[in-house]
Amino acid sequence: MNTFKKRVEDWRNGAVVYQVIVDRFNPPKQLDSNLYPYPKNLKAWNDLPKAGVFLPNVKYWSHELDFWGGNLKSLLEKIDYIKQLNIDVLYLNPIVDSLSNHKYDATDYLKISSEYGTKEDLINLIQATHQHGMNIMLDGVFNHVGVQSFLFQSAQDPNSPYRQFFDFNPNYPEGVRLWADAKSLPELNLENQAVKDYIYQDENSVIKTYLKDGIDGWRLDVAFDIGFDILKSLTDEAHRIKEDAMIVGEIWNYPERWLKSIDGVMNFTFREIILRLIRGEITPAKASKMLLDVIESSGIEPILKSWLLLDNHDVPRLTYQLPDEQMRKLAQVLQFTLPGSPNLYYGSELGMQGGYDPENRAPMRWDLISNNPTLVWVQSLIQLHQKEIALKVGDYIAIDSECFGFMRVTDHIEDSVIILMNPTLHSITDTILLKDSRLMNFTKFDFLMGERLEMTFLAGLVKFELPPMSFSIFKPHTKADRSYTPYKRV
Repeated sequence: MNTFKKRVEDWRNGAVVYQVIVDRFNPPKQLDSNLYPYPKNLKAWNDLPKAGVFLPNVKYWSHELDFWGGNLKSLLEKIDYIKQLNIDVLYLNPIVDSLSNHKYDATDYLKISSEYGTKEDLINLIQATHQHGMNIMLDGVFNHVGVQSFLFQSAQDPNSPYRQFFDFNPNYPEGVRLWADAKSLPELNLENQAVKDYIYQDENSVIKTYLKDGIDGWRLDVAFDIGFDILKSLTDEAHRIKEDAMIVGEIWNYPERWLKSIDGVMNFTFREIILRLIRGEITPAKASKMLLDVIESSGIEPILKSWLLLDNHDVPRLTYQLPDEQMRKLAQVLQFTLPGSPNLYYGSELGMQGGYDPENRAPMRWDLISNNPTLVWVQSLIQLHQKEIALKVGDYIAIDSECFGFMRVTDHIEDSVIILMNPTLHSITDTILLKDSRLMNFTKFDFLMGERLEMTFLAGLVKFELPPMSFSIFKPHTKADRSYTPYKRV
């Protein structure tokens, strides 16, 4: 089997990922207010999240305890919407038992949080996702737990078997090591063998239990805190249970070394390069060099599996980062054409607004679906990414240009896609070299999206003019219009 066929058959390559916060996605038909006792606070669906105050008695910020009522059953009611977007992977923010709305503070890893439902509800969602031809991944928070975790509560006793699960030290401000000094989040002592067994090594460990239940992989929270060696061990154990399980890490660092430990990263490096290119903070030539450096040092295979995000629950929504619509469109074009798996944050396909946390976690705006040009635009990008095999699994060839440009190619010349973008405020006329020996003189090009350029291709070179803040996506026309084609043997 050739390289590209293998890539196509691996669901993790170039997958379109849809991210959902269960509490904020779809209101249930019947809401049980008893599931939200003090200090939890149940909000109306049209209320917007706002920063709150710190509650020293519970060690949480008040906005961490505001809920909107979505659950696994109500999410399941919208599975057709997600499928109709042509999504490959449904990714859920944490769903395990915890006090907060964000659930990055596990109380019990092996129990579904009561507001969200039961393990049976999760199994039903897993089965429905698979029946719709999609995969499903959960958010794993294994660097730390919540202060209400039974592990941590038991560990208060010096004789507890869970005492060594944590790093107690009287020199620490709270007497125990905390994640980012958040009083509600004691860190796990991941060097301890009992912790490793509990999280990922034992057959009944958290990682393996959910994989056996049918999920297809894990997104690992703050994976940069877990370290290279433990991540490698965790990933190996996950693959023992499910060979093609996806382990993707929240890594804000340069990806290269991390991608030797896990299947993919959340590609914040690509995100920063894209945003800075579109904002005019770095030149097209510098952006091209940076992206090529990342791909060449990391390897194309793990980059294809890495999630290419522009916004999520930790950063402001794209409408906040790039208020100009055309700038957003250029950024999204790159999100769906550069190597990787486009990660779409719920509501971004509708142009939802939202600044910094918690404003970026507003309830889904179902009222925005009708006659929404942003939704039509994003759907066109998803369709392009899914239709063009080179955009899902192709290699990357940088184009040296005053514009920003690159090619995505496979072993079949007819799959090749060329992307040219002018993120500047002035028109650019340029001659570029397309470095693919299979491209024949006087090739005509089929335009897929963006500007239709007047071009003559000769000896690898083509001259074009691209208007300001525009792009063009095209591919070589290789089929014979009559009887002769120079493409018959390449």
